[in-house]
Amino acid sequence: MISLKRNKKGEFVKATGIRSRASSIYKPNQTEDYKVSRGRFSNFLSCPRCFYLDRVRGLAEPSSPGWTLNTLTDTLLKKEFDTCRAQQKPHRILVENNLSHIVPFQHDDIEHWRNSLSGGLQVRFKDTNIILQGGVDDVWFNTQTEEVIIADYKSQQSNYGVSQETYFKSVYHDGYKTQLDFYAYLLKGMGFKVSKDAYLYICNAIEKDDGFFGKMHFDEVLIHYEVKTDYIDDHVQLMIDTMNSDKLPESNESCENCAYARMRGESENNSNLKSDISNTAFKIIS
Repeated sequence: MISLKRNKKGEFVKATGIRSRASSIYKPNQTEDYKVSRGRFSNFLSCPRCFYLDRVRGLAEPSSPGWTLNTLTDTLLKKEFDTCRAQQKPHRILVENNLSHIVPFQHDDIEHWRNSLSGGLQVRFKDTNIILQGGVDDVWFNTQTEEVIIADYKSQQSNYGVSQETYFKSVYHDGYKTQLDFYAYLLKGMGFKVSKDAYLYICNAIEKDDGFFGKMHFDEVLIHYEVKTDYIDDHVQLMIDTMNSDKLPESNESCENCAYARMRGESENNSNLKSDISNTAFKIIS
């Protein structure tokens, strides 16, 4: 998709490729507090070079439209869970999965924790100026162990259905594990007793109907995951060391963004554009 820069009025403006907010750009060895979100941490794990160019060099990646249908699903689920939260009773999906001892966590800051833009879960990393932050979909509470539980909502469409046995076999779902790990890490850092159990509430659209008729139907499946947080400290420290360096880090050889940027740069400086790309493609295939 080709992304065109627009202002808040929807008018086309010149795209500079540079972030407009100075506060979003990290200066190596700065002393001012700097927030790193869960998404940016995941970006660092995926490709240190892309992360560095974004956060330190201030390159603005092309924008993309929001997933408004997924957002609406999240909003409606949150309304359901908030009703149960007020009554301190288990949500229907929990009852169906023999988890009636789990209820939505009652806390004054729940709305603040959900707001990834202006709030979220927040923890200072050790004695650094780095604030780790992330907006969580929901937090549940185990009434038997008195532990809080990370929960996240996911909307999707798969003709293969959703099951505990196969869900995490998809490489595209690996990032969800990091997401749950990171939120659990933040809550632990905030002083909460956090359960090793976390859950994804999957809403999978069904294509079995004979037509749309103004409705979409979903299967609802609860996927269990055991959080792991022991690796996060080391990776956050590595991320900070990378941010404080003047050296551009190596890219992930599997990073398609880096590969495209590299080939585009080479191609624009090469008069034999078509031949150059064809030869490269031939080498990869062979």
